Amino acid sequence: MKKYMLGIDQSTQGTKGIVFDGDGKIVARTDLPHDQIINEKGWVEHNPSQIMKNVIQVVKNAVEKAGIDKKDILGLGISNQRETAVCWNKRTGEPVYNAIVWQCARGESICKEIAAGGHAAMIQEHTGIPLSPYYSAAKIAWVLRNVEEAGRAAEQGELAVGTMDSYLLYHLTKEHVFKTDYSNASRTQMFNIRTLDWDDEVNALFGIKREMLAEICDSDALYGYTDFDGWLDEPIPIHGVMGDSHGALYGQGCVKPGMIKATYGTGSSIMMNVGEKPIYSDKGVVSSLAWSLRGKVNYVLEGNINYTGAVITWLQKDLGLIASAGETQELAQSANPGDTTYLVPAFTGLGAPYWDSEAKAIVCGITRTTGKAELVRAALDCIVYQISDVVNVMAEDSGIPVEELRVDGGPTKNSYLMQFQSDILNIPVQVPDAEELSAMGPAYAAGIAMGFYEEERLFAGLKRTKFTPAMGEEERCAKYTGWKESVQKVLSK
Repeated sequence: MKKYMLGIDQSTQGTKGIVFDGDGKIVARTDLPHDQIINEKGWVEHNPSQIMKNVIQVVKNAVEKAGIDKKDILGLGISNQRETAVCWNKRTGEPVYNAIVWQCARGESICKEIAAGGHAAMIQEHTGIPLSPYYSAAKIAWVLRNVEEAGRAAEQGELAVGTMDSYLLYHLTKEHVFKTDYSNASRTQMFNIRTLDWDDEVNALFGIKREMLAEICDSDALYGYTDFDGWLDEPIPIHGVMGDSHGALYGQGCVKPGMIKATYGTGSSIMMNVGEKPIYSDKGVVSSLAWSLRGKVNYVLEGNINYTGAVITWLQKDLGLIASAGETQELAQSANPGDTTYLVPAFTGLGAPYWDSEAKAIVCGITRTTGKAELVRAALDCIVYQISDVVNVMAEDSGIPVEELRVDGGPTKNSYLMQFQSDILNIPVQVPDAEELSAMGPAYAAGIAMGFYEEERLFAGLKRTKFTPAMGEEERCAKYTGWKESVQKVLSK
């Protein structure tokens, strides 16, 4: 009889249910969106109860679509949107407030208050990440200060706070386990990346008590058992949990120091496995955990970029230069090779490694022969340059040479983009044929922990399209120098 693993990817826009076969291949995938609750202040929320219903439904839908017997499902791995914070009552299981999404900056005043007290450097030293409302701690602090029901539950010792994985685990398991994994914990700004535990000194500044926080477990731990609200005849083990970017890193097989992946989405997350000791950067990338597998922790350097795929959306929806993203490849390839146009997409400032929120976008280097094709190519090129900036910083800070870049996300279907990425970094770029890498990571980790998968065989089975450098050194240097000079024009300081 064939056996299968399940993956759940609870992401920002929706939830995916995925069925993997004995070779780790995707048999079926289904999606359900959830509401994006945005108010006039730009605050972003999700309804945790709606998400929980969707989790159960996408699993049923995926198994039905796969046409398999649900008795043949062995286990489950979960990936989730990171930093999004949810608070609920441990006794009733009910949320005390909507989940506050990672995009929401309502905790900014709390962060400014803590920074004014002189604590910002200590927080970054302990947690590996700069004091920011982007992370979970400031969001939870806002709930504690502003939601009466949260205060009452906290006083009675009944408040649970954490990331979406903890909320899902609590509701999927009959025993209501309250756990999280190391990768998610490392992105909350409540976790000390050296002691590998919740940081009481940091958390006191946010008003968060240890009793409110989940037990931290290995990413491939046995978290508990679920029957999806009685849908399965026998419960299956939940044996893998990772934040979505960490799941993609593992799904890409980046299990050794120096291995690096870039996810091309609306923005981009670039992650480098740096091994069993943290590396701190003063060049705009942050330190986090990759995961803890089989009792062994791996650390990462991570850089986040605001505008990558979003630049293509800008070309389409705001400028009307293209009807679809699919047109960009042909236009870029038809552009004048000698054109010197650069786009620096600082529409809302620049992310890693510059972190300049005051920077403004610019198009420069235009000549009389610059036209649509050249502007489109400049938009694609800026994605490559931004990712190259982060990869180069990581190589410099870690002292580990980068031998190849593994990539995923929708824009990786663009062969011009991938070839240019290889040319500018002067290393091979590897595009896997598999999608859904975020869910693949924890599902693979769960299957390996259960003895269903064999790690080496699993990653060796991934097929990849390889792009290798074809640009001369002089041209590469000239193009990248032009980019760096363009960035200098927009920096506010």
